[in-house]
Amino acid sequence: MKIKFIAMVLMLVAGIAQAEVERYPLPNNSTFPIAEAVEVKPGTTLVYLSGKVPAPANREAERGSAEFWGDTKVQTISVLERIKSSLEAKGLTMGDVIKMTVFLVGDPSKGGKMDFRGFMEAYTQYFGTEEQPNLPSRSAVQIAGLVSSGMLVEIEVVAARPE
Repeated sequence: MKIKFIAMVLMLVAGIAQAEVERYPLPNNSTFPIAEAVEVKPGTTLVYLSGKVPAPANREAERGSAEFWGDTKVQTISVLERIKSSLEAKGLTMGDVIKMTVFLVGDPSKGGKMDFRGFMEAYTQYFGTEEQPNLPSRSAVQIAGLVSSGMLVEIEVVAARPE
């Protein structure tokens, strides 16, 4: 009887220790690559990654110029690579990202409008792929500016780590 009780307690503890993340797809069979919501069950540690900005695309170009930083797609790839590297250093992957907030500056070459298409061309290389199908919930907003002139992209994420 005592052994059965201990076994049951161990099974309950093991069940609590396994993290579960449920990703809810967008309604109406939408194929847009974000989750409508992400539910994090008990037994999960949340890791809040501060916003990341791009590395210069061409350090030889005039600082702050479009050539120095690159366009929205180039900057987004740079930012996502920085996020990927930071997550990997913490034992996480892009597949562990559950929430993303994207800050896009209006692109002067696009009449001051954010280049959402350029952002999505980069984003879809990292999320919703066959290799990495996990989709985060996500917001993307246009802002007036970032810390350095010419920067067009900053992204912050929250990742879920099973305990």
